[in-house]
Amino acid sequence: MTSDKSETDRPAMIAEMALALCGTNFRLHGRSAEHGLDCIGMAAQCLSAAEMDCDVPTGYSIRSGSAEQISEVMTRAGFAIMQSCEPLREGDIALARPSPVQWHLMVRTGGGFVHAHAGIGQVVFTPGEAPWPIKTVFRILED
Repeated sequence: MTSDKSETDRPAMIAEMALALCGTNFRLHGRSAEHGLDCIGMAAQCLSAAEMDCDVPTGYSIRSGSAEQISEVMTRAGFAIMQSCEPLREGDIALARPSPVQWHLMVRTGGGFVHAHAGIGQVVFTPGEAPWPIKTVFRILED
């Protein structure tokens, strides 16, 4: 996918990579588009496309972890934690709560969200508002 945006526009790079991953098969602990991705693997691919380092967590189940653990990983990668009342921007990564026992990462794009959907079995684009309540928004702040 090409863009007329600067190569240093990391939020745009994150969103573009997310859109490019649509159609990739879902796989728990998946870390490559070739073999499949889960939401953490999808986010890691997006960060890599934006030339951002991230210690990608491993050894988790689909229904485990905490918002605090995820926030720690994201802040180490260079993201700021935004107030939930602020409007989302392209390239933001949202931490949603699909169920009381599950966390889920989604990337905000111009018209919706991209996320690795276990039920559908693929990385998908969901237009419009987030399909689940958003707990935390992570935003890369450009210099």
